[in-house]
Amino acid sequence: MNPTTTKTDDTDTDTATATDTAVETPAGTAADPKDHQAAYDDEHAAEFDQEPHEPQPATEQAGGLATAAAAVVATALGIASLTGTWMGRIASERETLIGQITTSQTGSPAQQISEIYGDAWHTTALVNGLFAVVALITGLIVLTRPQRPLWIRAVALAGAVLGALGLLLSAGMYADLFLSLPTTGS
Repeated sequence: MNPTTTKTDDTDTDTATATDTAVETPAGTAADPKDHQAAYDDEHAAEFDQEPHEPQPATEQAGGLATAAAAVVATALGIASLTGTWMGRIASERETLIGQITTSQTGSPAQQISEIYGDAWHTTALVNGLFAVVALITGLIVLTRPQRPLWIRAVALAGAVLGALGLLLSAGMYADLFLSLPTTGS
């Protein structure tokens, strides 16, 4: 008799059972616990807006992560194009300083307004417009990627819409459609 086996009711039972690696199924056969999880995942995939359980290669998972990150970046850039950025503020202040230096000695009031405020205003519009274009392009690229989860498509669409709106507002700001430069009255 094997030292790890005991005799009970005329059957041999292994004292180091295989319960650590297998689960008894109702039919009495041993199954891998991973099979149970996969079956559960397949059964409940519709609840989570996912496809049934199919192992994905690491390259597809990395592509999904990059696409999700790009969708979030597109939305962040779209928001930045609407609210303004630190880069736009610095460029605007630089244009203001250049305008003050240019018109400090000689310059009519209209030229001072144009050089000091108008150039800074247009520079802010250009920087915001660049952020808007990048947001729009990034969002559209993510939207053209095949078969991504719904939340990634939604975030990418939000980024593209915010980018388009930021581009329209920046163009209007640059063309002085919303606010015109102040005049001296003469």
